[in-house]
Amino acid sequence: MLGAVPGIDPEFFSLVVVPVFIFLARICDVTIGTMRIIFVSRGMKVVAPILGFVEVFIWIIAVGQIFQNLTNPLNYFAYAAGFATGNYVGMLVEERLAMGLALIRIITQRDATNLIDYLRAAGYGVTVLDAHGKQGPGKVIFSVVKRKNMRDVEDAIHEFNPRAFYSIEDVRRAAEGTFPATVPGPTPFSFGRVIRRGK
Repeated sequence: MLGAVPGIDPEFFSLVVVPVFIFLARICDVTIGTMRIIFVSRGMKVVAPILGFVEVFIWIIAVGQIFQNLTNPLNYFAYAAGFATGNYVGMLVEERLAMGLALIRIITQRDATNLIDYLRAAGYGVTVLDAHGKQGPGKVIFSVVKRKNMRDVEDAIHEFNPRAFYSIEDVRRAAEGTFPATVPGPTPFSFGRVIRRGK
């Protein structure tokens, strides 16, 4: 637990240093907790318990500081603010890591040849079904992609079939599959668009 630091005014330590410490500790433990929940949902049985241990250890330290300084209302504010910020930071970290797979389901009401050709040329596994909806005949396109590739797939949908309906779901497990060797970047995508427009 934190104790008085030589050379620092005790009042400053109690009113500033302790609340800041609690705030940062809460950000850390809630961020780790968010990641732990994600790992649990993906069945990662080794990483999740380790993160759980670290999460609770940090939480105990933060709560201990509050109990040692019950008269300072800033500690309660720092605890709540750290919890809120930790949720946000945890989601940002999860988006950056973009682990796992996702199922994308695309329903088009017009010819989807360019979109299908692009996805297949980029290395994605694509399954196409004929469909008929309220607006008439269309296509239903299924693809299981790595979450780090989702931005490229969404960009392709907006480019080739901007009015298509699509939904994305997390995939916990998948056997085999076809995936791009590397993450397509902005340049290949732009180059692909130029080629198709030139046809």
